[in-house]
Amino acid sequence: MSKSLRLSEKWFNRGLWVIALVFAGFLIGLGNIIVGDLPMVDGRIAQADFLPPAAQPLRTQAEAAQQRASDAQAALDQANLKLQATEQAYASGQDVFRNWVATRTATAQPGQDRELIARTAALDALKADENKAQAAVDDQRQALLDAQQGEAAIEARLAPLTAVAEARFSTAMRASELRVFGYRLALTLPLLIIAGWLFLRQRQSMWWPFVWGFILFALFAFFVELVPYLPSYGGYVRFIVGIIVTVLVGRYAIVSLNRYLAQQRLQEAQPDTVRRQELSYDAALARLDKSVCPGCERPVPLKDGVTDFCPHCGIGLFDHCHSCTSRKSAFSPFCPSCGTAAQAG
Repeated sequence: MSKSLRLSEKWFNRGLWVIALVFAGFLIGLGNIIVGDLPMVDGRIAQADFLPPAAQPLRTQAEAAQQRASDAQAALDQANLKLQATEQAYASGQDVFRNWVATRTATAQPGQDRELIARTAALDALKADENKAQAAVDDQRQALLDAQQGEAAIEARLAPLTAVAEARFSTAMRASELRVFGYRLALTLPLLIIAGWLFLRQRQSMWWPFVWGFILFALFAFFVELVPYLPSYGGYVRFIVGIIVTVLVGRYAIVSLNRYLAQQRLQEAQPDTVRRQELSYDAALARLDKSVCPGCERPVPLKDGVTDFCPHCGIGLFDHCHSCTSRKSAFSPFCPSCGTAAQAG
């Protein structure tokens, strides 16, 4: 149909479509803000809100036990480092002592007995430090074990209360999600109804850019802001809703097709002049440009130069100028050869 429009009219139509898209974009942006704030209407829900009063002291004790276990672990790490240092010092002292004893045996000098006693005492001191560090490690391991066992005992007492709170929290979350979906539905459904009415009644009106912009916005709100948030319930709800929407759309398509076919049969039964008057000039040119009959929309060989009437419905497609007798389109208001106005009827 665009080939039958004037050049300025084409650019005006393109500009109006841009306006329709911009209008839809602003509506979508506003809708995103409103829909994004809908969960705040229902308030924020936390699992801690559903814990019974008896759980709070246990949670405090559990946090204290966790802190004790953390402190014991840090002290154990320090004790292990100290133990490693003493073990290395004792091992190094043993090596030095063995070397010295070997030298003492080889030289057999009795004057070095006092030094032997001193070196032995120093090695014993290193061993004592190692034993002390090992004892500190054992003490910290015991402290860590006691803290972990205490934490486990508290967690065991807290687990039943937490399970009950988690179940209540899950129920409350599902109810909240359902309420938020209800808010979305209450906001989106009127938009769809208005968009459907505008599509049926106003899509070809003077204000069609705003009509189509609102229709695009309503479709976006339905498919992006509503459908992804449908409660699943194992997939039953989404598939059932999909079936219902498909049936409704399919029924509308079938009824529209039968209505269109019935209307075409009625039009084809009318006289040629009446049918020609009911066809708009732009629609007729658009259909002729696609090599289809303007009356019945069936394919017609328009470029063979001899077909003047539709072989399917009989409507006149070409006639001859009453002034110059040139063959021209029956829907043209003027002769393309001499410019004479076509005769009515």
